[in-house]
Amino acid sequence: MSSAAPVSDPVIDAVMDAAQQRVALRFVLVTLFLNAVAFGIIIPVMPRLVMQLAAVDIAQATAIGGLLSVTFALFQFVCSPVVGNLSDRFGRRPVLMLSLFGFAVDFLILALAPTLLWLFLARALTGIFGAINGPAQAVIADITGPDERSRRYGLISAAFGIGFVTGPALGGVLGEFGVRVPFYAAALLAFANFLYGWLALPETLSPARRRGFDWRRANPVGSLLIVRRMPGIGGIALVYFLWQVASLIYPMLWSYYAADRYGWSPALVGASLALVGLMMAGMQLLVAKHIIARLGDRRAAMFGLGCAAAVMTGYSLTSSGAVALAITLFIGFQSLVHPCLTAMMTRRATASNQGELQGFASAVMALGSIAAPLIYNPLHAEFSGANPPFAFDGIAFAVSAGIALTALLILTQLRRADDQIPPSVTG
Repeated sequence: MSSAAPVSDPVIDAVMDAAQQRVALRFVLVTLFLNAVAFGIIIPVMPRLVMQLAAVDIAQATAIGGLLSVTFALFQFVCSPVVGNLSDRFGRRPVLMLSLFGFAVDFLILALAPTLLWLFLARALTGIFGAINGPAQAVIADITGPDERSRRYGLISAAFGIGFVTGPALGGVLGEFGVRVPFYAAALLAFANFLYGWLALPETLSPARRRGFDWRRANPVGSLLIVRRMPGIGGIALVYFLWQVASLIYPMLWSYYAADRYGWSPALVGASLALVGLMMAGMQLLVAKHIIARLGDRRAAMFGLGCAAAVMTGYSLTSSGAVALAITLFIGFQSLVHPCLTAMMTRRATASNQGELQGFASAVMALGSIAAPLIYNPLHAEFSGANPPFAFDGIAFAVSAGIALTALLILTQLRRADDQIPPSVTG
Protein backbone atom coordinates (compact mmCIF):
# COMPACT_ATOMS: atom_id res chain seq x y z
CA MET A 1 0.00 0.00 0.00
CA SER A 2 1.40 3.40 -0.93
CA SER A 3 1.94 5.96 1.76
CA ALA A 4 0.04 9.18 1.56
CA ALA A 5 1.85 11.98 -0.18
CA PRO A 6 1.55 15.41 1.42
CA VAL A 7 -1.10 17.56 -0.21
CA SER A 8 0.27 20.85 -1.47
CA ASP A 9 -2.34 22.96 0.23
CA PRO A 10 -1.36 25.35 3.03
CA VAL A 11 -4.69 25.04 4.86
CA ILE A 12 -4.47 21.24 5.03
CA ASP A 13 -0.73 21.30 5.73
CA ALA A 14 -1.34 23.61 8.70
CA VAL A 15 -3.61 20.98 10.24
CA MET A 16 -2.06 17.66 9.18
CA ASP A 17 1.49 16.56 8.51
CA ALA A 18 2.36 13.67 6.21
CA ALA A 19 2.33 11.15 9.07
CA GLN A 20 -1.20 12.16 10.09
CA GLN A 21 -2.34 11.90 6.49
CA ARG A 22 -0.99 8.35 6.35
CA VAL A 23 -2.87 7.52 9.56
CA ALA A 24 -6.10 8.96 8.11
CA LEU A 25 -5.69 7.00 4.88
CA ARG A 26 -4.95 3.80 6.81
CA PHE A 27 -8.04 4.31 8.98
CA VAL A 28 -10.33 4.76 5.96
CA LEU A 29 -8.98 1.61 4.33
CA VAL A 30 -9.27 -0.44 7.52
CA THR A 31 -12.77 0.91 8.19
CA LEU A 32 -14.10 0.04 4.76
CA PHE A 33 -12.38 -3.35 4.93
CA LEU A 34 -14.03 -4.15 8.28
CA ASN A 35 -17.38 -2.84 7.04
CA ALA A 36 -17.12 -5.13 4.02
CA VAL A 37 -16.26 -8.06 6.29
CA ALA A 38 -19.22 -7.25 8.56
CA PHE A 39 -21.63 -6.95 5.64
CA GLY A 40 -20.21 -10.02 3.93
CA ILE A 41 -20.40 -12.23 7.01
CA ILE A 42 -24.19 -12.04 7.13
CA ILE A 43 -24.94 -12.50 3.40
CA PRO A 44 -24.66 -16.33 3.28
CA VAL A 45 -27.01 -16.80 6.25
CA MET A 46 -29.52 -14.00 5.69
CA PRO A 47 -31.83 -16.17 3.55
CA ARG A 48 -31.93 -18.81 6.29
CA LEU A 49 -32.72 -16.23 8.98
CA VAL A 50 -35.54 -14.73 6.89
CA MET A 51 -36.96 -18.19 6.19
CA GLN A 52 -36.75 -19.03 9.90
CA LEU A 53 -38.39 -15.86 11.22
CA ALA A 54 -41.06 -15.61 8.50
CA ALA A 55 -41.67 -19.36 8.08
CA VAL A 56 -41.47 -19.13 4.27
CA ASP A 57 -39.71 -20.94 1.41
CA ILE A 58 -36.69 -19.63 -0.53
CA ALA A 59 -38.76 -17.90 -3.25
CA GLN A 60 -40.81 -15.97 -0.67
CA ALA A 61 -37.64 -15.23 1.32
CA THR A 62 -36.15 -13.66 -1.82
CA ALA A 63 -39.06 -11.21 -2.02
CA ILE A 64 -38.82 -10.38 1.69
CA GLY A 65 -35.06 -9.91 1.33
CA GLY A 66 -35.75 -7.34 -1.37
CA LEU A 67 -38.07 -5.40 0.95
CA LEU A 68 -35.40 -5.45 3.66
CA SER A 69 -32.91 -4.00 1.19
CA VAL A 70 -35.38 -1.29 0.16
CA THR A 71 -35.86 -0.33 3.82
CA PHE A 72 -32.12 0.08 4.23
CA ALA A 73 -31.80 2.09 1.02
CA LEU A 74 -34.69 4.46 1.80
CA PHE A 75 -33.17 5.46 5.11
CA GLN A 76 -29.73 5.79 3.58
CA PHE A 77 -31.15 8.01 0.83
CA VAL A 78 -32.62 10.35 3.43
CA CYS A 79 -29.63 10.32 5.78
CA SER A 80 -26.63 10.36 3.42
CA PRO A 81 -26.90 14.07 2.50
CA VAL A 82 -27.40 14.93 6.18
CA VAL A 83 -24.29 12.99 7.16
CA GLY A 84 -22.26 14.54 4.33
CA ASN A 85 -23.28 18.08 5.27
CA LEU A 86 -22.67 17.44 8.97
CA SER A 87 -19.14 16.33 8.12
CA ASP A 88 -18.60 19.61 6.21
CA ARG A 89 -19.82 21.53 9.28
CA PHE A 90 -18.31 19.67 12.24
CA GLY A 91 -15.49 17.70 10.61
CA ARG A 92 -15.12 14.11 9.50
CA ARG A 93 -14.07 12.53 12.82
CA PRO A 94 -17.19 13.09 15.00
CA VAL A 95 -19.54 12.05 12.20
CA LEU A 96 -17.57 8.90 11.48
CA MET A 97 -17.40 7.96 15.15
CA LEU A 98 -21.17 8.29 15.62
CA SER A 99 -21.85 6.28 12.48
CA LEU A 100 -19.48 3.49 13.48
CA PHE A 101 -21.00 3.16 16.95
CA GLY A 102 -24.55 3.07 15.56
CA PHE A 103 -23.43 0.51 12.99
CA ALA A 104 -22.22 -1.81 15.75
CA VAL A 105 -25.49 -1.50 17.67
CA ASP A 106 -27.41 -2.32 14.49
CA PHE A 107 -25.61 -5.63 13.97
CA LEU A 108 -26.29 -6.55 17.59
CA ILE A 109 -30.02 -5.96 17.02
CA LEU A 110 -29.84 -8.21 13.94
CA ALA A 111 -28.19 -10.92 16.03
CA LEU A 112 -30.93 -10.76 18.67
CA ALA A 113 -33.95 -10.16 16.41
CA PRO A 114 -36.90 -12.26 17.68
CA THR A 115 -39.26 -11.47 14.80
CA LEU A 116 -39.18 -10.33 11.18
CA LEU A 117 -40.23 -6.83 12.28
CA TRP A 118 -36.93 -6.49 14.17
CA LEU A 119 -35.04 -7.26 10.97
CA PHE A 120 -36.78 -4.32 9.29
CA LEU A 121 -35.95 -2.09 12.28
CA ALA A 122 -32.31 -3.13 12.07
CA ARG A 123 -32.19 -2.44 8.32
CA ALA A 124 -33.58 1.04 8.96
CA LEU A 125 -30.86 1.69 11.54
CA THR A 126 -28.25 0.46 9.08
CA GLY A 127 -29.47 3.08 6.62
CA ILE A 128 -29.24 5.81 9.26
CA PHE A 129 -25.85 4.93 10.74
CA GLY A 130 -24.36 3.08 7.82
CA ALA A 131 -24.04 6.19 5.62
CA ILE A 132 -20.31 6.06 6.32
CA ASN A 133 -19.10 5.86 2.75
CA GLY A 134 -19.54 9.58 2.05
CA PRO A 135 -17.50 10.92 5.01
CA ALA A 136 -14.86 8.23 4.47
CA GLN A 137 -14.42 9.23 0.82
CA ALA A 138 -14.41 12.89 1.86
CA VAL A 139 -11.41 12.09 4.08
CA ILE A 140 -9.61 10.83 0.97
CA ALA A 141 -10.51 14.03 -0.90
CA ASP A 142 -9.26 16.11 2.09
CA ILE A 143 -5.79 14.55 2.06
CA THR A 144 -5.32 13.84 -1.66
CA GLY A 145 -4.70 16.01 -4.69
CA PRO A 146 -6.91 15.56 -7.78
CA ASP A 147 -4.21 13.70 -9.70
CA GLU A 148 -4.04 10.94 -7.08
CA ARG A 149 -7.71 10.38 -6.30
CA SER A 150 -8.48 7.58 -8.76
CA ARG A 151 -5.62 5.52 -7.35
CA ARG A 152 -6.71 6.07 -3.76
CA TYR A 153 -10.37 5.44 -4.50
CA GLY A 154 -9.07 2.30 -6.15
CA LEU A 155 -7.44 1.38 -2.83
CA ILE A 156 -10.88 1.80 -1.23
CA SER A 157 -12.30 -0.66 -3.76
CA ALA A 158 -9.41 -3.02 -3.02
CA ALA A 159 -10.05 -2.79 0.73
CA PHE A 160 -13.71 -3.51 0.13
CA GLY A 161 -12.80 -6.41 -2.16
CA ILE A 162 -10.42 -7.96 0.38
CA GLY A 163 -13.17 -7.57 2.99
CA PHE A 164 -15.46 -9.51 0.70
CA VAL A 165 -12.86 -12.24 0.40
CA THR A 166 -12.89 -12.59 4.16
CA GLY A 167 -16.50 -11.79 5.10
CA PRO A 168 -18.62 -14.21 3.08
CA ALA A 169 -16.15 -17.06 3.52
CA LEU A 170 -16.11 -16.48 7.28
CA GLY A 171 -19.90 -16.08 7.32
CA GLY A 172 -20.40 -19.35 5.48
CA VAL A 173 -18.21 -21.19 8.01
CA LEU A 174 -19.72 -19.49 11.07
CA GLY A 175 -23.21 -20.13 9.72
CA GLU A 176 -22.61 -23.85 10.13
CA PHE A 177 -22.54 -23.25 13.91
CA GLY A 178 -25.85 -21.38 13.94
CA VAL A 179 -27.71 -18.91 11.78
CA ARG A 180 -27.14 -16.03 14.23
CA VAL A 181 -23.44 -16.59 14.92
CA PRO A 182 -22.27 -14.47 11.94
CA PHE A 183 -24.37 -11.52 13.16
CA TYR A 184 -22.62 -11.55 16.55
CA ALA A 185 -19.27 -11.65 14.75
CA ALA A 186 -20.30 -8.66 12.60
CA ALA A 187 -21.28 -6.68 15.72
CA LEU A 188 -17.92 -7.46 17.33
CA LEU A 189 -16.03 -6.28 14.25
CA ALA A 190 -18.03 -3.05 14.12
CA PHE A 191 -17.33 -2.27 17.79
CA ALA A 192 -13.62 -2.97 17.23
CA ASN A 193 -13.66 -0.56 14.28
CA PHE A 194 -15.27 2.14 16.42
CA LEU A 195 -12.57 1.75 19.10
CA TYR A 196 -9.81 1.92 16.48
CA GLY A 197 -11.23 5.15 15.07
CA TRP A 198 -11.67 6.67 18.52
CA LEU A 199 -7.99 6.05 19.29
CA ALA A 200 -6.39 6.69 15.90
CA LEU A 201 -8.37 8.92 13.52
CA PRO A 202 -7.19 12.55 13.21
CA GLU A 203 -9.47 15.30 11.94
CA THR A 204 -8.80 15.94 8.23
CA LEU A 205 -11.01 19.00 7.63
CA SER A 206 -9.50 22.23 8.93
CA PRO A 207 -11.81 24.80 10.61
CA ALA A 208 -11.02 27.23 7.79
CA ARG A 209 -12.65 24.87 5.29
CA ARG A 210 -15.83 24.16 7.22
CA ARG A 211 -19.15 25.73 6.28
CA GLY A 212 -22.48 26.22 7.94
CA PHE A 213 -25.11 23.51 8.05
CA ASP A 214 -28.18 24.24 5.94
CA TRP A 215 -31.22 21.94 5.90
CA ARG A 216 -32.04 23.08 2.37
CA ARG A 217 -28.78 21.46 1.26
CA ALA A 218 -28.91 18.52 3.67
CA ASN A 219 -32.27 17.04 2.65
CA PRO A 220 -31.97 14.53 -0.19
CA VAL A 221 -34.03 16.51 -2.70
CA GLY A 222 -32.16 19.73 -1.95
CA SER A 223 -28.84 17.91 -2.18
CA LEU A 224 -29.73 16.43 -5.55
CA LEU A 225 -30.83 19.82 -6.90
CA ILE A 226 -27.85 21.79 -5.55
CA VAL A 227 -25.01 19.43 -6.36
CA ARG A 228 -26.26 18.51 -9.81
CA ARG A 229 -25.76 22.18 -10.79
CA MET A 230 -22.00 21.66 -10.54
CA PRO A 231 -20.61 21.55 -14.10
CA GLY A 232 -20.53 18.03 -15.50
CA ILE A 233 -22.09 16.32 -12.46
CA GLY A 234 -25.51 15.42 -13.87
CA GLY A 235 -24.40 12.99 -16.55
CA ILE A 236 -21.81 11.31 -14.36
CA ALA A 237 -24.40 10.96 -11.58
CA LEU A 238 -26.81 9.22 -13.99
CA VAL A 239 -24.12 6.71 -14.96
CA TYR A 240 -23.26 6.33 -11.27
CA PHE A 241 -26.91 5.55 -10.49
CA LEU A 242 -27.28 3.03 -13.29
CA TRP A 243 -24.05 1.30 -12.32
CA GLN A 244 -25.23 1.08 -8.71
CA VAL A 245 -28.46 -0.59 -9.85
CA ALA A 246 -26.59 -3.02 -12.11
CA SER A 247 -23.84 -3.98 -9.65
CA LEU A 248 -26.23 -4.53 -6.74
CA ILE A 249 -27.44 -7.73 -8.39
CA TYR A 250 -24.73 -9.48 -6.35
CA PRO A 251 -25.43 -8.42 -2.73
CA MET A 252 -29.18 -8.29 -3.35
CA LEU A 253 -29.67 -11.61 -5.08
CA TRP A 254 -26.59 -13.83 -5.23
CA SER A 255 -27.12 -15.75 -1.98
CA TYR A 256 -30.73 -16.52 -3.01
CA TYR A 257 -29.89 -17.14 -6.68
CA ALA A 258 -26.94 -19.47 -6.03
CA ALA A 259 -28.86 -21.47 -3.41
CA ASP A 260 -31.86 -21.80 -5.70
CA ARG A 261 -30.32 -22.29 -9.16
CA TYR A 262 -27.08 -24.10 -8.25
CA GLY A 263 -28.17 -25.75 -5.00
CA TRP A 264 -25.20 -24.30 -3.10
CA SER A 265 -24.85 -24.44 0.70
CA PRO A 266 -24.15 -21.27 2.74
CA ALA A 267 -20.47 -22.27 2.88
CA LEU A 268 -20.25 -22.53 -0.91
CA VAL A 269 -22.17 -19.27 -1.38
CA GLY A 270 -19.67 -17.65 0.98
CA ALA A 271 -16.75 -19.14 -0.94
CA SER A 272 -18.11 -17.84 -4.25
CA LEU A 273 -18.49 -14.33 -2.83
CA ALA A 274 -14.97 -14.58 -1.44
CA LEU A 275 -13.79 -15.35 -4.98
CA VAL A 276 -15.60 -12.21 -6.20
CA GLY A 277 -13.79 -10.16 -3.57
CA LEU A 278 -10.45 -11.75 -4.40
CA MET A 279 -10.80 -10.95 -8.09
CA MET A 280 -11.76 -7.33 -7.36
CA ALA A 281 -8.99 -6.80 -4.82
CA GLY A 282 -6.40 -8.33 -7.14
CA MET A 283 -7.54 -6.07 -9.96
CA GLN A 284 -7.24 -2.93 -7.84
CA LEU A 285 -3.90 -3.81 -6.26
CA LEU A 286 -2.12 -5.23 -9.29
CA VAL A 287 -3.72 -4.13 -12.55
CA ALA A 288 -6.07 -1.14 -12.23
CA LYS A 289 -3.44 1.60 -11.99
CA HIS A 290 -1.90 0.48 -15.28
CA ILE A 291 -5.27 0.37 -17.06
CA ILE A 292 -6.24 3.82 -15.76
CA ALA A 293 -2.83 5.26 -16.64
CA ARG A 294 -3.27 3.94 -20.16
CA LEU A 295 -6.94 4.79 -20.72
CA GLY A 296 -7.79 7.60 -18.28
CA ASP A 297 -10.73 7.55 -15.86
CA ARG A 298 -13.51 7.81 -18.41
CA ARG A 299 -12.39 5.07 -20.80
CA ALA A 300 -11.34 2.79 -17.94
CA ALA A 301 -14.87 3.09 -16.51
CA MET A 302 -16.28 2.27 -19.97
CA PHE A 303 -14.06 -0.82 -20.18
CA GLY A 304 -15.21 -1.94 -16.73
CA LEU A 305 -18.87 -1.48 -17.65
CA GLY A 306 -18.47 -3.57 -20.80
CA CYS A 307 -16.77 -6.39 -18.88
CA ALA A 308 -19.46 -6.27 -16.19
CA ALA A 309 -22.24 -6.61 -18.78
CA ALA A 310 -20.49 -9.63 -20.30
CA VAL A 311 -20.10 -11.35 -16.90
CA MET A 312 -23.73 -10.71 -15.95
CA THR A 313 -24.87 -12.12 -19.29
CA GLY A 314 -22.82 -15.23 -18.63
CA TYR A 315 -24.47 -15.76 -15.23
CA SER A 316 -27.90 -15.33 -16.80
CA LEU A 317 -27.30 -18.08 -19.35
CA THR A 318 -25.58 -20.83 -17.35
CA SER A 319 -27.27 -23.32 -15.07
CA SER A 320 -23.94 -24.92 -14.14
CA GLY A 321 -22.34 -23.97 -10.84
CA ALA A 322 -18.89 -24.86 -12.20
CA VAL A 323 -19.34 -22.53 -15.19
CA ALA A 324 -20.58 -19.78 -12.87
CA LEU A 325 -17.39 -20.07 -10.80
CA ALA A 326 -15.31 -19.90 -14.00
CA ILE A 327 -17.14 -16.72 -15.08
CA THR A 328 -16.37 -15.20 -11.68
CA LEU A 329 -12.67 -15.21 -12.57
CA PHE A 330 -13.38 -12.26 -14.90
CA ILE A 331 -15.49 -10.20 -12.52
CA GLY A 332 -12.57 -8.11 -11.24
CA PHE A 333 -12.62 -5.80 -14.27
CA GLN A 334 -15.88 -4.23 -13.10
CA SER A 335 -14.07 -2.85 -10.03
CA LEU A 336 -12.65 -0.15 -12.32
CA VAL A 337 -16.03 1.56 -12.61
CA HIS A 338 -16.70 2.96 -9.13
CA PRO A 339 -13.31 4.59 -8.35
CA CYS A 340 -13.08 6.15 -11.80
CA LEU A 341 -16.59 7.63 -11.65
CA THR A 342 -15.95 8.88 -8.10
CA ALA A 343 -12.72 10.58 -9.17
CA MET A 344 -14.51 12.19 -12.10
CA MET A 345 -17.10 13.66 -9.73
CA THR A 346 -14.67 14.92 -7.07
CA ARG A 347 -12.95 17.10 -9.64
CA ARG A 348 -16.15 19.12 -9.89
CA ALA A 349 -16.26 20.00 -6.17
CA THR A 350 -14.29 22.47 -4.05
CA ALA A 351 -12.42 21.65 -0.83
CA SER A 352 -15.25 23.02 1.31
CA ASN A 353 -18.04 20.90 -0.17
CA GLN A 354 -16.42 17.52 -0.71
CA GLY A 355 -18.55 16.14 2.11
CA GLU A 356 -21.69 17.48 0.45
CA LEU A 357 -20.63 15.96 -2.87
CA GLN A 358 -19.93 12.59 -1.26
CA GLY A 359 -23.27 12.79 0.55
CA PHE A 360 -24.87 13.45 -2.84
CA ALA A 361 -23.02 10.45 -4.31
CA SER A 362 -24.20 8.29 -1.41
CA ALA A 363 -27.77 9.49 -1.99
CA VAL A 364 -27.49 8.54 -5.66
CA MET A 365 -26.17 5.13 -4.59
CA ALA A 366 -29.08 4.83 -2.15
CA LEU A 367 -31.54 5.53 -4.97
CA GLY A 368 -29.91 2.69 -6.85
CA SER A 369 -30.21 0.55 -3.74
CA ILE A 370 -33.94 1.28 -3.66
CA ALA A 371 -34.42 0.43 -7.32
CA ALA A 372 -32.31 -2.74 -7.45
CA PRO A 373 -34.26 -4.96 -5.02
CA LEU A 374 -37.54 -3.71 -6.47
CA ILE A 375 -36.34 -5.00 -9.85
CA TYR A 376 -34.28 -8.10 -9.15
CA ASN A 377 -35.89 -9.79 -6.16
CA PRO A 378 -39.48 -9.82 -7.50
CA LEU A 379 -38.17 -10.94 -10.91
CA HIS A 380 -36.28 -13.87 -9.41
CA ALA A 381 -39.15 -14.77 -7.08
CA GLU A 382 -41.58 -14.77 -10.02
CA PHE A 383 -39.37 -16.84 -12.33
CA SER A 384 -38.18 -19.30 -9.68
CA GLY A 385 -41.67 -19.99 -8.35
CA ALA A 386 -44.00 -22.82 -9.27
CA ASN A 387 -45.66 -21.15 -12.30
CA PRO A 388 -43.23 -18.76 -14.02
CA PRO A 389 -44.48 -16.79 -17.09
CA PHE A 390 -41.76 -18.54 -19.14
CA ALA A 391 -38.60 -20.52 -18.40
CA PHE A 392 -35.67 -18.15 -17.78
CA ASP A 393 -34.11 -18.57 -14.34
CA GLY A 394 -31.40 -16.02 -15.11
CA ILE A 395 -33.68 -13.16 -16.10
CA ALA A 396 -32.56 -10.89 -13.25
CA PHE A 397 -28.93 -11.11 -14.37
CA ALA A 398 -29.96 -10.46 -17.98
CA VAL A 399 -31.72 -7.28 -16.84
CA SER A 400 -28.66 -6.17 -14.84
CA ALA A 401 -26.50 -6.68 -17.94
CA GLY A 402 -28.87 -4.46 -19.93
CA ILE A 403 -28.65 -1.72 -17.28
CA ALA A 404 -24.84 -1.87 -17.32
CA LEU A 405 -24.85 -1.54 -21.11
CA THR A 406 -27.17 1.48 -20.84
CA ALA A 407 -24.71 3.12 -18.43
CA LEU A 408 -21.89 2.39 -20.89
CA LEU A 409 -23.78 3.98 -23.79
CA ILE A 410 -24.52 7.13 -21.76
CA LEU A 411 -20.90 7.43 -20.66
CA THR A 412 -19.69 7.27 -24.25
CA GLN A 413 -21.82 10.37 -24.98
CA LEU A 414 -20.63 12.47 -22.05
CA ARG A 415 -18.06 15.21 -22.34
CA ARG A 416 -14.68 13.88 -21.31
CA ALA A 417 -14.14 14.20 -17.54
CA ASP A 418 -10.40 14.81 -18.07
CA ASP A 419 -10.65 17.66 -20.59
CA GLN A 420 -9.02 20.03 -18.13
CA ILE A 421 -7.11 17.54 -15.96
CA PRO A 422 -4.80 14.73 -17.10
CA PRO A 423 -5.70 11.12 -16.24
CA SER A 424 -5.72 10.67 -12.49
CA VAL A 425 -3.13 7.89 -12.35
CA THR A 426 0.20 8.50 -13.93
CA GLY A 427 1.97 5.35 -12.88
